[in-house]
Amino acid sequence: MSFPHLFRRVLLPALLLLAAGWSLGCYFETNDDPAIVLLLRGTAAAAPVANLHLYFRGISTVLASLYAVSPAVPWFGLLLYALLYVATVLVFSVLDRLLTGRVPPVQITTLLVLFFLTAWLEHGLWFNYVRVPLLLTGAGVLFAAQRPQSRGAFLLAIAAFGLSWLIRPSPAFMGVLIAVPGAYWLSGRRALLVLSAITLCAIIGAGVLYFMRSQQEIDYQTIDVQEVYLIDYQLIYSVPCTASDSLGMQAARYRMRADSTLVNEALYERATRFDLWAFLRKTAPAKLQVMLRLVMHDYFPLLLLQALLLTWVASAPQLPQRRWFWLTQAGYVGLLFLLGIALKLPPRVGLPLFDFWALSNMLYVLRQTRQSSSAGPLTLVLVALAVAAGPYAYKTWHRHTVLEAERRHNEQLRAQLTATLPANVLLITDVLPITYKAASPFRNPDPHPTKMMMLSGWTTANASQAAWRQQLTGTRNYTESMRRLARAGAKVRWLLTPEGARILNKQLKANNSLGGQLMPQPKPFAATSDTLRYYQLREEIVK
Repeated sequence: MSFPHLFRRVLLPALLLLAAGWSLGCYFETNDDPAIVLLLRGTAAAAPVANLHLYFRGISTVLASLYAVSPAVPWFGLLLYALLYVATVLVFSVLDRLLTGRVPPVQITTLLVLFFLTAWLEHGLWFNYVRVPLLLTGAGVLFAAQRPQSRGAFLLAIAAFGLSWLIRPSPAFMGVLIAVPGAYWLSGRRALLVLSAITLCAIIGAGVLYFMRSQQEIDYQTIDVQEVYLIDYQLIYSVPCTASDSLGMQAARYRMRADSTLVNEALYERATRFDLWAFLRKTAPAKLQVMLRLVMHDYFPLLLLQALLLTWVASAPQLPQRRWFWLTQAGYVGLLFLLGIALKLPPRVGLPLFDFWALSNMLYVLRQTRQSSSAGPLTLVLVALAVAAGPYAYKTWHRHTVLEAERRHNEQLRAQLTATLPANVLLITDVLPITYKAASPFRNPDPHPTKMMMLSGWTTANASQAAWRQQLTGTRNYTESMRRLARAGAKVRWLLTPEGARILNKQLKANNSLGGQLMPQPKPFAATSDTLRYYQLREEIVK
């Protein structure tokens, strides 16, 4: 590989990612990633958790081992950003190879830089682990499709999908799906080889997991799916039910999943329903409005690029396979509406979809000019990205400002809430994990408190939590273990929101396991700028 190719394909992605991280910073999009880190480091469990069940299969074992040896190193962030870099290299390599020899190198470099600044930068700025399998799998498919004779490219695509599938299967599948049109424009039917191989690997992997999964994992996944349907997708809704089931639904909506006797599959069967007519009449229109507003606000550079590309294709009736091209547009639009209305289109999913949609159309347009100069359509692409670069740069800087302010606020609040905690205290909380939103992937969650038991969030259903409660209290039973921890004195501190405290007290009262209630201290920790009121609850039982 000559130095110009090495620079554009390998060094330029590294320089752009480093420059963006240095100037804008890196922030977690949600608090899911910090929650995973808290488990992997053993902060939110008795020891580093090697099995996350639904995510990072096998990889979590390696990460937990690394954290056990060197807990100060941000292994989670380093691994995922390294994979993001690989995905960036693969996409840059596809575009560079497509244009090399047909346009001046300076135009190729300009295209790569503008594409990164307007369509790729957010992946590192507003980070979430779901982005990685989407981008890595899609990029691997395009890379292998462009090199159908290369065994190395084929194996790399298989490895990229396999690693992405281990991180989380559904984004890995979606990464393949959104890359199929671009793969076909690159090599036609020859792309079927890598796509078929990936499909076979997925089938084998799904079969292995199906026969190897435990009943505990089945229950865990069932509750996880039902919770997503209820809270995130709004596909099901609660119906009138008994007092016990009503309490279970309150706990489920607050993501307090630790008590499996209260929140379980049977609860969702009894207390929830799916009403197609109500969904189409109320929920779907509201989600459609939100989706359209977010699409116009967040992805306008790619929308402008798409509009110019579609106009160019429409004005060139001599282009081959135009019917298939327009069918792919219908497919992308259908997928967009499926994700936005039936499911969910958060930024971690939305931008990868628009990225590969734009890449697919760019590959089609530039491929059709293979026998002649690509300067015409390439100029169109460069103009679209250059026009959008200015307002998008302002939008990106504004997002950086908001995220930096959110990070500082959360760090200050976390410091305030934990300032008086003894060094070796166990903190039981539904508050503190929220303060890790917008945290940096390259800075581990604070070592203080030494141990933190979370009462809300998807991690509360992890098997490590029941084992930890048994280690601490001698029982896995949720309410009984909470009763014993409430009477543990100064070794345990409670830091809860009013809603979390209300639900927990109801659970304790319903099981007759506590003679009183956990009550807020006279001087709760709170800040006037907070929309939520934070309480540090007493460990004493108030009779």
